[in-house]
Amino acid sequence: MREADADIIEQARRGDPVAWEQIVTCYTRRIYNLCYRFFGRVDQAEDLTQEIFLKVFRNLESYRPESGHFITWMMSVGRNLLIDHYRQSKDDRMTVSTEEDEEFNLLDAIPAPQVSAQSALEREERALWLRKALDLLAPQLKEAVILRDLEELSYEEIGAILKVPEGTVKSRINRGRIELARHVQRQRSRSRGFSATAE
Repeated sequence: MREADADIIEQARRGDPVAWEQIVTCYTRRIYNLCYRFFGRVDQAEDLTQEIFLKVFRNLESYRPESGHFITWMMSVGRNLLIDHYRQSKDDRMTVSTEEDEEFNLLDAIPAPQVSAQSALEREERALWLRKALDLLAPQLKEAVILRDLEELSYEEIGAILKVPEGTVKSRINRGRIELARHVQRQRSRSRGFSATAE
């Protein structure tokens, strides 16, 4: 289904179960990926995906095609739910301060797949660093980075989802990338120190 398929959305709004099933089928992977990238756990991602679709269904009447793409509206609904969930569970996470400052691109943290076992282990290690680093970010920075670097949304789309100006979006993304770089660098240093001690 594409954004142009407004008739399917309209049918779903009128209570057509087949149209709603098409919407769910079309967007489940996108919403699940957002949830998983935000929390990093399959069980949470599955539960939150269901919650988001339930919330979308209940609020389908409030969607207005003239206000933007349907997926942008869905992501906005999902984002609000994820932020609420994130804030409720923030006491279970720790935060750390960092000193390093370096340029960082989120996608650079995960290298292309390699064939050797050593490369596979290194890839898993870097993915773990990235996951931990994301968990240490403030919610507003984390969501901006995820939406831009992992969901690959435009600044305009992110601004619509977060309800902030594009300049604020860019600022949050830049700050988030810098913070990620600091956290990843710190984890690398700790890992190297541990390896040296083990030897």
